[in-house]
Amino acid sequence: MTVEEIKAAVNAGLIVHWANTGYRVHRDGLGQYLITFQSNGSTIGLTDRSGQRLNGDEAQFFIAKPEDCNGPNRRDHPLPGEQGRGVAPGGEEAQPLGRQF
Repeated sequence: MTVEEIKAAVNAGLIVHWANTGYRVHRDGLGQYLITFQSNGSTIGLTDRSGQRLNGDEAQFFIAKPEDCNGPNRRDHPLPGEQGRGVAPGGEEAQPLGRQF
């Protein structure tokens, strides 16, 4: 997959992996495209600083098949920085507790 194809798939809500299903491509709240190893949260950018060269071989990126989405790779399992952490039911953002007396 090319950089453009990967970004388009992620933007369309598809699950994109690199090398194997343990690595997932996602977009963070700042609009950066990242590759995260799901077991430990280790993350690198999808591309080099120029934004043109992939951090991986084009042939190693793939869109998940439905059967790949039954474990921790399913779409309802948010990655760090995605909505899901710190969001209360109903979509209300959690607020810090502040000082407790």
